[in-house]
Amino acid sequence: MKKRLLTIILLCVGSFSFAQFTTGVVTLTTGMTIKIDTNTTTATLTLTGPSTTWLGIGFNGFSMFEVTDMFIWNSTSNRDYTPSGSHSTPSPDASQSWTISSDTVSGSVRTVVATRALVSTGDYTFLNNNSSINIIYALSNTTTLSQHAGAHSAQTLTRTALGVEDFSLNASSVFPNPSSGEFVVKTKTYLTTVTIYTQTGAFVKTINVENTAEEVELNIKGLETGIYLLELKNDTDTSWKKVIVN
Repeated sequence: MKKRLLTIILLCVGSFSFAQFTTGVVTLTTGMTIKIDTNTTTATLTLTGPSTTWLGIGFNGFSMFEVTDMFIWNSTSNRDYTPSGSHSTPSPDASQSWTISSDTVSGSVRTVVATRALVSTGDYTFLNNNSSINIIYALSNTTTLSQHAGAHSAQTLTRTALGVEDFSLNASSVFPNPSSGEFVVKTKTYLTTVTIYTQTGAFVKTINVENTAEEVELNIKGLETGIYLLELKNDTDTSWKKVIVN
């Protein structure tokens, strides 16, 4: 009986250790939503808003005087910002910790997906648990970062567990996609080979991954524009991903 109880406890602890947590999609103001997902290593931010404005989120407080870190989509390439501690425009960090997975516009709505390590020097620390996250948000009437001229307020985001994290190759991501032929394949396990095929199944080439890395850079520039298939393999698993070369 004790052995069975110990097994149950270990299974529960293991499941919690690999759990993922999410805020779900939260409406901040008309036309602006946010979702934050975390796993054991990474925070993923999904932000939507008008395509004609900058979109700002501040973490760890309810005002510009309290927040310690900011994500701002704007007309520059900077996304990681430090608040000024006043109502002045925040300044971009020297080290940009957010990686943009996708940035798309449909109609008049922009959807930005960005990832970042839970712990990043000088930035807000995300916890992979069900604790709440205090944020501020703002947008403007231009994509040029300046004083906000639109809705702005503060909100507490609550989180719930999603369940056990998927460590199979099927959970791998490929970004940016589409691209001109340079892609990054990121896994939660490891890779041994990446084989590239045309959409009709014609072999293009195989890339042997050194040191069975979790992240691999692919350069297939020079191929005709179109859709290609990536066969991701390690010693125990195989998965397929579709990429677009434009």
